[in-house]
Amino acid sequence: MRSERDLERRTRRGEGRGRYVSTLKPYVKHTIQQSKAPWKTIGPPKVQVPSPKNFLQKHSKEPKLPKRKKDRDRKKMIEPTVPKRTDVPLMGIQCTKNFISSNAANVIMGVAKKPLPICVDRRQGDKFLLETSGLVPRYLKKKDYGLTPKYVTKRNEEAKRAQEEYDAYVKETLRQKAMKRLTEEERENVLEGLKKNWEEVHQTFQNLSVEIDTIPKKLHKERLETQMKQLEHDIQTIEKHKVIYIANK
Repeated sequence: MRSERDLERRTRRGEGRGRYVSTLKPYVKHTIQQSKAPWKTIGPPKVQVPSPKNFLQKHSKEPKLPKRKKDRDRKKMIEPTVPKRTDVPLMGIQCTKNFISSNAANVIMGVAKKPLPICVDRRQGDKFLLETSGLVPRYLKKKDYGLTPKYVTKRNEEAKRAQEEYDAYVKETLRQKAMKRLTEEERENVLEGLKKNWEEVHQTFQNLSVEIDTIPKKLHKERLETQMKQLEHDIQTIEKHKVIYIANK
């Protein structure tokens, strides 16, 4: 009994039988060997070996400036020295005017400049020109003050022209569709008739019984409410629009 139990344990552990070897092992080895090769991914080096004569020399990487041209006219470009008192000008007329005295006379005889008007807007005494501060009504002195701007006049003309074109289009459309425009008197009559109908329906609605417990009473109440809403909508529409067109039958 003991030997049988040991055999069962060894069988479960895999000790009683040999190691498992796959039948595809030779095929896998052969496939791996075929995919491998020297320098398969990088490849053999094909770079030319540098010559030992072309070694890196000092200052060989620095940028070389172009050669400086010889300045043949260097002596001519030298600035002349300050003339001496004894030198006489070769050309022109020598001026005998005393500029210092003339400038002093102009300053003495001239009119003093008026100080510019300024304003102080802070307690520390910061000064600003009054003309550009916005406190002086400069805009009132403009030539176009109080006149309608050109862009407003142009816009009004364009709006008027567009309204005229629209009116012409409406007239032509109405003429083609043979629509009739209600006069002011007819419009007032229609409005009065609608209001009168609304009052009648409203009076009928007010005369309903307080307790509405049957289906006919509920339907009658809903019908009156619908009529009142429709009449109110028509009255608002006619009051809102002054010009009304109707189609001829």
